[in-house]
Amino acid sequence: MDHEAGLRAVLGESASLITDSEITLSYSRDQAPFAPHEAAAIVLLAKSTEEVAKAVAYANTHNIPVVPRGAGSGLSGGANADSSSLVISLEKMNKIIELDTTNLIARVQAGVINLDLDKAAEEHGLAYLPDPASRDWSTIGGNAATNAGGMCCVKYGVTSAHVRALTVVLADGQIIELGSATKKAVTTLDLTRLMIGSEGTLGIITEIVVGLAVRPQTPATIIATFPSIKNAAAAAAALLRFKPSMLEIIDQTTLKAVEAWHPLGFEVAGSVLLMQLDEDQERADEVLDLCQSFEMIDGAATSEAADAVEFIRVRKLAYPALERLGATLLDDVAVPISKIAELVERVEGLAAKYNLTIGIFGHAGDGNMHPTIVHDHGDLDAQKRAIAAFGEIVEIAQSLGGTASGEHGIGSIKQGFAAQELSPAVIELQRSIKKAFDPKGILNPGKKLP
Repeated sequence: MDHEAGLRAVLGESASLITDSEITLSYSRDQAPFAPHEAAAIVLLAKSTEEVAKAVAYANTHNIPVVPRGAGSGLSGGANADSSSLVISLEKMNKIIELDTTNLIARVQAGVINLDLDKAAEEHGLAYLPDPASRDWSTIGGNAATNAGGMCCVKYGVTSAHVRALTVVLADGQIIELGSATKKAVTTLDLTRLMIGSEGTLGIITEIVVGLAVRPQTPATIIATFPSIKNAAAAAAALLRFKPSMLEIIDQTTLKAVEAWHPLGFEVAGSVLLMQLDEDQERADEVLDLCQSFEMIDGAATSEAADAVEFIRVRKLAYPALERLGATLLDDVAVPISKIAELVERVEGLAAKYNLTIGIFGHAGDGNMHPTIVHDHGDLDAQKRAIAAFGEIVEIAQSLGGTASGEHGIGSIKQGFAAQELSPAVIELQRSIKKAFDPKGILNPGKKLP
């Protein structure tokens, strides 16, 4: 059957439908290497919730798999399609519908870029606080679908802490509203939180109401070096008493990669901590005093924005410095803060076992770490070793009381690992929920759920 003609009949001739496989291929995957994908059959560049609803209803009638897509910034294969798929891209739905400075909320379409919303809020002395590393180009809809995190999560929480309400298109094309613009709402079951992080498997988020905050003061930024990751991780746990708005850690392997590219003076450091205080900035000296008790090698603090940029530069360079060394496979696990040092130590053992470079950096304040596996471009044997190491890293994190993903999501690459964390009863309950929302299983099949 000619589904392009069928969709045009439903959507109208002005619908932005793409069927050229060379173009649809570029809409058929996210940033996850090795995650399977094929050029989608059709891509719809949706312009409205109603258009999404009509397209999904058509797909449901004809049993066409539907893959929702934001900016494609994901790292789990969660937006990957196959040759029978209809990809619904929300990138054109990028309007900030309302910015309410009295009630401190914004209503946005799903395709609004994270940073664009924050900049719009800044004009009113407000802020949209969630800050995934991809905030310059990731969308609010994608952030909600994956429950994205970021460096500020240690204080302000992940995306779900800031979402008030959602407009969602269900698998049969029905449009529903979930949640409330009010800060408190306990009238119904919390289906809003169920939808957040569901990775497009239960419905397609088309509009979001998010909470805004009074913009924090310019933070004090502290940098401290330590002889080992063990010292730095122990210091990080102790520093939580200061309620940091950022607390990041970098291991020695990553520091060496940074130094080889942009020498910043970390030659003797075994690990680096970066911390920000957006309140109680005057306590920066107390932070450094506490770090001294964990054998800090050197430390400094600043309240100057330009100096802060220089301090944080080592964290910004972490991933690109490792990427310079070869092809990379970026993992995402979360462990209890007390287990960060053990995670790094055991991953160092994996690096030796598989003859790979594995650098680790991440969010020390909440235990969400990003081991980054480096292997030679085009070396198929090294690629296999990297994939094996990736799996073992997840299993190590789980054995330490952690989880397979803290913020990147499960997508198409971690279902098996997710199943290892869940009881059969919980897995069956999740499958029942999926069936209730999507009886035919058309929404992002093969993603998220074990």
